[in-house]
Amino acid sequence: MTGPIHTDARKGIMLMLLAVVLFTAMDALAKGLVARYPTPQVIWARFAGQFLLVAFILNRRFPGFVRTRFPVQHLFRSLAQLGATGFFFLSLNHIGLAEATALTDINPVLITLGAALFLGEPLGPRRIAGVIFAMVGAMIVIRPGAAVFTPAALLPLCCAVSYAAAALLTRKVGAQESAWTSMILASAFGTVVMTAGVPFYWQPIPMADWPWFILLGALGTAAQLALIRAFSVAEAGTVAPFGYAGLILATFWGIVLYGEYPDVWTLVGASIIIGAGLYIWHRETQAKRG
Repeated sequence: MTGPIHTDARKGIMLMLLAVVLFTAMDALAKGLVARYPTPQVIWARFAGQFLLVAFILNRRFPGFVRTRFPVQHLFRSLAQLGATGFFFLSLNHIGLAEATALTDINPVLITLGAALFLGEPLGPRRIAGVIFAMVGAMIVIRPGAAVFTPAALLPLCCAVSYAAAALLTRKVGAQESAWTSMILASAFGTVVMTAGVPFYWQPIPMADWPWFILLGALGTAAQLALIRAFSVAEAGTVAPFGYAGLILATFWGIVLYGEYPDVWTLVGASIIIGAGLYIWHRETQAKRG
C-alpha cells in the first residue's frame, strides 16, 4: 500500500459532480419507494441491482475483477457503503430530503479530517476550525432539545460517518485497483447481507414497480462508479467540497416531487456546513499555490 498516488483535480471534480447528480436522483427515487415498501427491501434492490448490472457489463471479464490484493480494506469499505446507504434510506420516512442531505453534508469535512489523520494529507488549524463549524451547522439543523428534533435526524449523521469512511478507503485502495473491483465486492457484500433477511421483510412487487427498482440500482451503480473514480484520481480534500452541490439538487427534488420545503433553520445550518467546507477548500488551495 505504498507509493505515490497520482492526482488529476479537474477530472476528479467533474466525476464528483456527476456522482452528486446521480446520487440525489437515486435518493429522491428511494424516498418514494421506502414510503411504499419496507426500507430493507429498497436497500436490497440498491445493491442487488448494482451487482447484476456490473456483472452484465463486464460479462466474461467479471471473474478477473473479483480478485483483490486488499481483501480486508474492501471488507471494511463494503461495510461502510452499506451503512451509508442504509442509514440514509432509513431516515427518509422521518425527515425531509433536504434536511437529510444537509446533515449528510458534513461528510466532506469528515473526509478532509480523516484524510489528514489516515492518509497523510495536511492538517492545519483551518481544517480543525472547519470541522467545528460544520458540527455547529449540523446541530442547528437537528436542534436537539427543540420540539422539531427527532432521533431519526441522527441517521444522516451516521450516514455521513459511514460515507466518509468509505471515501477514505476508496482513496487508499482505488488508485491501485480497478474501480470495478470495488463495485463488485461492495455490491456483493450488500446483496448477501440484505438477502439474508429477505424472509422477514419481503413485500411482493407489482410488475409496474419493477422498472423503478431497476432504475434505483442503475442510478446507484453509475453514481458509485463516478464516486470511486473521483476519489481515485484526485485528493480527497480537493473533490469532497463539491459534494455540497447535492443539497441544491436534493432541495429541488424534495420540492418538485414531494412538496417538501426546508425551513429557515435548516437553510441556516446547511449554509454553515457548506461554508465551513468551502472555506477549508479555498484556504488549502491558496496555500498549495503559494
